Amino acid sequence: MKKIGLFCVCAFVLASLPSVCNAQVDTRWEIHDRNRPLPPVIDPGTSSTQDAPGRPPSDAVVLFDGKDLSQWVEKKDGSPAKWKVENGYFEVVPKTGDIQTREAFGDCQLHVEFAEPSPPKGEDQDRGNSGVFLHGLYETQVLDSYQNKTYADGQAAAIYGQYPPLVNASRPPGQWQTYDIVFHGPRFDASGKLTRPARETVFHNGVLVQDNVELTGPTGHHVRPPYKPGPDKLPLALQDHNHPVRYRNIWIRELKSAE
Repeated sequence: MKKIGLFCVCAFVLASLPSVCNAQVDTRWEIHDRNRPLPPVIDPGTSSTQDAPGRPPSDAVVLFDGKDLSQWVEKKDGSPAKWKVENGYFEVVPKTGDIQTREAFGDCQLHVEFAEPSPPKGEDQDRGNSGVFLHGLYETQVLDSYQNKTYADGQAAAIYGQYPPLVNASRPPGQWQTYDIVFHGPRFDASGKLTRPARETVFHNGVLVQDNVELTGPTGHHVRPPYKPGPDKLPLALQDHNHPVRYRNIWIRELKSAE
């Protein structure tokens, strides 16, 4: 069976890579100090295939288990999410609106699987359009970019309006695809001044496409809005862009610094 993402490799790399810029050696411990606390032991889970989703890591928060949307609400009013659930996936119901998680999250590792409508309809931005919004503000574009030309910073795996992906790693419509994202949110001081911009790393189908990029601010269309002070934790959102994109096997791990 063909794997749809380099799960084991990505899980290791994703959990550590974006922290490198800010990581510093903890001087409380000697080199090879046997008294230093060991990291928690987890079950890393299993890889997905086109036929079935994999099993999340044991320390992940499962946001969709193939059964219901109990972890999600309508973004506009907090009512139960109205997207369609069937056969182990859920599907955007056009014009019902964006959905977001009930729970808020901060710095995180996020795994999302999606499939574009097949047969494809439309072209450019009007083809399998949706989006993954970290903090509900920062969009990683979901689009059918398989043999479908559009502007570079709006294709699949772009940080929308800011950074095109390093490569186009899209699969054909109808096939399951993966995003593995590491996100470090912005930080603000007591006066509301930005002290640390948000940063993001993205693997698309196991391929590095965003390499710890520094976000200029929230997502906008034809604009780049400035940062506004906010909490360290906010809900994750998925976009209704009037296309029946499918999602499955969504899980998230909150990131903490090693001791």
